[in-house]
Amino acid sequence: TPGSHCARPRVIAGAAEPCAPVPAPPAAGPGLGRAMLLLAAAFLVAFVLLLYMVSPLISPKPLALPGAHVVVTGGSSGIGKCIAIECYKQGAFITLVARNEDKLLQAKKEIEKHSINDKQVVLCISVDVSQDYSQVENVIKQAQEKLGPVDMLVNCAGMSLAGKFEDLEVSTFERLMSVNYLGSVYPSRAVITTMKERRVGRIVFVSSQAGQLGLFGFTAYSSSKFAIRGLAEALQMEVKPYNVYVTVAYPPDTDTPGFAEENKTKPLETRLISETTSVCKPEQVAKQIVKDAIQGNFNSSIGSDGYMLSSLTCGMAPVTSITEGLQQVVTMGLFRTIALFYLGSFDSIVRRCMMQRAKSEIADKTA
Repeated sequence: TPGSHCARPRVIAGAAEPCAPVPAPPAAGPGLGRAMLLLAAAFLVAFVLLLYMVSPLISPKPLALPGAHVVVTGGSSGIGKCIAIECYKQGAFITLVARNEDKLLQAKKEIEKHSINDKQVVLCISVDVSQDYSQVENVIKQAQEKLGPVDMLVNCAGMSLAGKFEDLEVSTFERLMSVNYLGSVYPSRAVITTMKERRVGRIVFVSSQAGQLGLFGFTAYSSSKFAIRGLAEALQMEVKPYNVYVTVAYPPDTDTPGFAEENKTKPLETRLISETTSVCKPEQVAKQIVKDAIQGNFNSSIGSDGYMLSSLTCGMAPVTSITEGLQQVVTMGLFRTIALFYLGSFDSIVRRCMMQRAKSEIADKTA
């Protein structure tokens, strides 16, 4: 009958023998469930191991620094100078580019203390990399004539000014975009053709965590640092077939002369938000940037906050290994949840400061 579960009836001497119910299959026991979990775990482990085995095959070949020519803009102080020292320690020839000639000569003396052989050279060139492309192109040609083709360019020239949007002069927006963005475009444009012809090269753009996350008081600074990422992503797609790799560094607040200058104009809200994280040493930042640039990694971040921000903001950014992409996929949801708490904390700081300012204004009027 419909819905019954029995075997086909047997016919004996023209009469159908009643059918017997077919026994139901045994229910899966706890042992089967554990076996399935173990199988899934084994598959996952095997998949991850396979990714680690395959990743080196698609990663770029590391750049050898001994004897390489490294150009560092903004190399007279701060992170730029520390990057130059780190490369010099590994046997590179250095060209320092900055505006202040006295600071350049002082940085040259400091860098030369870290030589590993007597053939190494530190060349200093004084020029503003954000003003005139023809000047920048000429100084890069001079450097290549003396020290050979540029193997790695580090765009570290930059500046920061903080303030509320309506308090900042329009000229401040123009100046920051000129120094932070065009100051990276011009040197990169001057070296890219030779790098593509030689099928070797690294270009490093030093952005900022403020280039991943817009913060109170950084409407001018953040926008100029966000622009660097767009430049880097588009350029990487163009030059990757020529074995030229781009790295974007997102350092946090770093103990440099530029950071000290920035603190002079920071609004209270910006300062309180910045104090939620620690200040890094420029030597630590420089080591990580050089390491990532050598490996050809597109992203260079510092610390746990930097790792979280880079995973959160990866978007359509290129990766240099399958494992890097897998890590971003796995961690993004968790990091987004954590980020919401950070954003709530920042909003709370801004509201608190606004209320305190309003109370002060009322007190001043009634005094």
